[in-house]
Amino acid sequence: MAPKSTALTTKVESGSPYQLNGEQVLKASGALLKHMKTAETAKAGSAVKKSLVDDDEEASSLNETPVWLTLTTKKHITDAKRLKPAKIALPHPINTSETSTICLITADPQRTYKDIVASPAFPTELSSRITRVVGIEKIKSKYNQYEAQRQLLAENDIFLADDRIITLLPKALGKTFYKTTAKRPIPVSLQADAPRTDGKRIARAKGEGAPKAKEPKAMAAEIQKALNCALVHLSPSTNTSVRVGLAGMKPEEIAENVEAVTKALIEKHVPKQWRGVRGLHIKGPETAALPIWLADELWTDETDVLEDGGEEVKRLEAQNANIGKKRKAIEEAPQAVKEDLAKKAKIESNDDKLDQEIAARKEKLKQQKAEAAQDGEAEVPKASKKKSKKVGA
Repeated sequence: MAPKSTALTTKVESGSPYQLNGEQVLKASGALLKHMKTAETAKAGSAVKKSLVDDDEEASSLNETPVWLTLTTKKHITDAKRLKPAKIALPHPINTSETSTICLITADPQRTYKDIVASPAFPTELSSRITRVVGIEKIKSKYNQYEAQRQLLAENDIFLADDRIITLLPKALGKTFYKTTAKRPIPVSLQADAPRTDGKRIARAKGEGAPKAKEPKAMAAEIQKALNCALVHLSPSTNTSVRVGLAGMKPEEIAENVEAVTKALIEKHVPKQWRGVRGLHIKGPETAALPIWLADELWTDETDVLEDGGEEVKRLEAQNANIGKKRKAIEEAPQAVKEDLAKKAKIESNDDKLDQEIAARKEKLKQQKAEAAQDGEAEVPKASKKKSKKVGA
């Protein structure tokens, strides 16, 4: 009986030449979540002290453990690191906890946005979670010290930032916030939309009467939209990781999030889209990566691959051919053969002639130094050694 195929690449007759296998994604998601739960249970069981709330603590820990989608491309996605992360909407959001606190970082003046969040028109369930609204200038002046940044990081669970000032935060908040992706600020649009005429945007009005911020309901909708997204931090490399779920979610939810993020990530950010993808994996913080899609070929263009037997291949092979074999053959040869090879190499390299040239060069340099020393002594007069006369009393 022939073995079943284990290929992770699915080709279709129409549309995109590649696509995810839904069954494979669901199978990998279930296996990963099962492994993470088993590992968490074993970790809790190995503890010395156990309490009555162990089950609650284990569930809370799983709800905080992220699941990552890892994208590997054949070439670099971007040439420079992008400070403004991209957002991808998730079918099953991650930031759904009603007890998580939010810090909103805004453009100045911050009072405008504080009043909007505190207004009756702003949804109460969302305003109760926003515990702090701070402007960019206050961030630069008050939180420029490491301890203040650590305190701000510890006091809030989620950080949202106006997309107009998001690129200023890496310098203002430093490695305290940006050494990991756990609490990096999420960009959100707080500025009032530009007016439109016949579907086209027109210039915003200037002056004191111009609207600078969105209306309370519109701003709340933008904040909720940002909370329901996955962040994509692009860097100049071939690997990109996106948090697509939590260990406490169901396998079906993880699979749907993976498919949504994969589609948007490849279509928007990968050059040549699926042709530029080398592999897709899902993993936990301390688990092995489970493959859900692997490419058949490791190149994007046919010009990247040298034909077998081509002139370029023959030239490269000729340069490196039999280097190790020759060295091994010389080491294992009899002593008489080694002496003959040494004599032959000495004759071919003209070592005697080279030694004579080196000796002549050294003698010439020695003579030049001696002449230079003599010339220096002739030009510099010697100091007189006359004794000073003592003056009599």
